[in-house]
Amino acid sequence: MNKVITIDGSMGEGGGQIFRTAIAYAAVTRRPVKIINIRAKRSNPGLRPQHLSALRALARITDAEVRGDYVGSMQVFFNPKRIRGGEYTIDPGTAGSITLIIQAILPALIFAEKESVLTIRGGTDVPWSPPIDAIRYVLLPGLRDMGVNAKIELIKRGHYPRGGGIVKLYVEPVTEPLKPKKLTQQGTITKIKGNSHCVRLPKHVAERQARAAQEVLLRAGFKNIDIQIEWYPPEKDQHLGPGSGIVLWAETTTNALLEYDSLGARGKRAEKVGQEAAEGLVKQIKNGGAVDVHHTDQLVPFMALAKGLSEIKSSEISLHTLTAIQVAQLIIGAKFEIIGSEGQPGIIRAEGIGLEPS
Repeated sequence: MNKVITIDGSMGEGGGQIFRTAIAYAAVTRRPVKIINIRAKRSNPGLRPQHLSALRALARITDAEVRGDYVGSMQVFFNPKRIRGGEYTIDPGTAGSITLIIQAILPALIFAEKESVLTIRGGTDVPWSPPIDAIRYVLLPGLRDMGVNAKIELIKRGHYPRGGGIVKLYVEPVTEPLKPKKLTQQGTITKIKGNSHCVRLPKHVAERQARAAQEVLLRAGFKNIDIQIEWYPPEKDQHLGPGSGIVLWAETTTNALLEYDSLGARGKRAEKVGQEAAEGLVKQIKNGGAVDVHHTDQLVPFMALAKGLSEIKSSEISLHTLTAIQVAQLIIGAKFEIIGSEGQPGIIRAEGIGLEPS
């Protein structure tokens, strides 16, 4: 067995991201890892159901030896053997974030032996995680030029606390190393697009979210705005709900990754939801970056695995991003250069390891 790499889950932001990226890097490189102090800086430390679901799914996909796989566990040993691909179902049994599960398993699936089709149940639009529309409309299209061929089919939305969402994830394995990401120019913004949804709620909730967002965007000087309304008549609404949210993103001449979103909540006016998303997007755009604050940290694993020099201009370097870079350096030895400081726009360069598909 290769030397076990120990990762301290309390470093940096000390959340679940460290655990997810650690097992993802271990899976693609087939290196054993021990993660200690898992989610140590959270009010409910240790593995939660969504982390456990991602771990068990990766264990099945990679024929891994696992110890410490239970809810509340503060330490996990994970020793993967191969990446098989195939058809799998993942169900944390809660409103746990589907998108955070995807973050943990996608790097492995693109280096699998064959195509993968995963049915994932849980929350599609829940707090403290990317909404499913950000993954399917922004992240996955933004990874295509690196060689990632994956798509999402949204079958049913799930919101906190009831969940009930269902997503299918289709992933084609790569046949060559990932290409580096070059995205340093924001370019000209040609359109602001969006999706405003609500389930188990009146249609006017989604419409008010969209209208409030559009008003903010118009005041900021954007004219070409297209926000779709997603609503289900009561007789056709099979969601557990209730829930709502809006995702906005910019289309630019350089294919920049600029997105922001907001979720509805009990007692939160629909107008507030739309305003939050639009104000957040305007801020990311005005910061001058080509990649927004959230997609910066999501690109880090793919830049680390790619062959050659990646370079992106981030609208805001977050602690999440700095932690993701630290984990990549510790486990797989990717080399990063950061020009800028936390909370500010900056440049991130990565010399990836050029991982070859098996």
